[in-house]
Amino acid sequence: MAPKKGSKKGPSKASAPAAKTEAKQENAPNEQKEEEEKPMTNAKAGDKRKKATTTTDSPQKEPRRSGRGAPKAQPSQQQLLNFMLSTAAEDLCRPDDETADIQTRGNIRTYSSSVLNPFEELLSAVILSRPISHRLGLRSIRTVLNDPYNFTNAQAVKDAGDEKHVKAMWDARTQHKEKTAGEIGQIADVVLSKFTGENDSEGTKLERVRTECNRDVEKEREMLKNNIKGLGKTGLDIFFRRVQWVWDAGFPFIDGRTAQSLHKLGLPDQGEELSKLIEQHWVNLETKHLAGDDDAGKKRRALVTVLERATGSDLEGKNEALLEAAAAA
Repeated sequence: MAPKKGSKKGPSKASAPAAKTEAKQENAPNEQKEEEEKPMTNAKAGDKRKKATTTTDSPQKEPRRSGRGAPKAQPSQQQLLNFMLSTAAEDLCRPDDETADIQTRGNIRTYSSSVLNPFEELLSAVILSRPISHRLGLRSIRTVLNDPYNFTNAQAVKDAGDEKHVKAMWDARTQHKEKTAGEIGQIADVVLSKFTGENDSEGTKLERVRTECNRDVEKEREMLKNNIKGLGKTGLDIFFRRVQWVWDAGFPFIDGRTAQSLHKLGLPDQGEELSKLIEQHWVNLETKHLAGDDDAGKKRRALVTVLERATGSDLEGKNEALLEAAAAA
């Protein structure tokens, strides 16, 4: 059963009494004198009538325009979903330095566009749990998943050794280098000793987490939290949001942070509602490129992709650009 999104409560308002400041007003004597009415000369009267006539007859100025253009076109929900599922949306849902990195290095594995295995997702969730920016988190993930490190399974991380874990973090030019490097090594050790099944000697699937918990999501979360150092609620939400297309017992799941991003784009922020919306427009969406063994798998992957791109565009401040591009597509 998918974890329920907690109710979001707004910040409580302080009830401190308002301090009233009384301004002292001096009652000055009324020194205003009545103006003496003087007879108006013919010349002055004529001038006054002339000014009045000129003012009355002259055309009125048009009201000043605010300078704002016409309202920008908003995409329909079908347009928005279709665009967000396309490769054209990728650059609007990730940091600019990632786009530049891809252009320079070619076909590299990235958190924003690659299909990652459960171990890679777990490693990424721990990295993103650190108090660092979205940009630094994604750069760290790109660094460890590609040459010369290729930490794509637990065995590869263990074989690399502690010194190489630290070097990877320095190459990523991130923060909390030593601590994150230590957590990477610990993840590999735990996965190989506790989470790896008979058909997964390298530690990519984490299949024992599912079998020992009988695919109960709450138990899976508890097992991971108790064994993986540095993985708290935020990291668990990230992990289960991303793997739910293959660990389908938790589908459809939307964490609180992603719900906020969906709301800003005008999309449903509840898992069932968004899933139904994708289902409603499915025949009109371009989905052939999506991962998934069958139609049901592709639909789950579609939801995960929409969630990831909603969060990415929001964190990178590109929501408006995303909506404009979707409307124009």
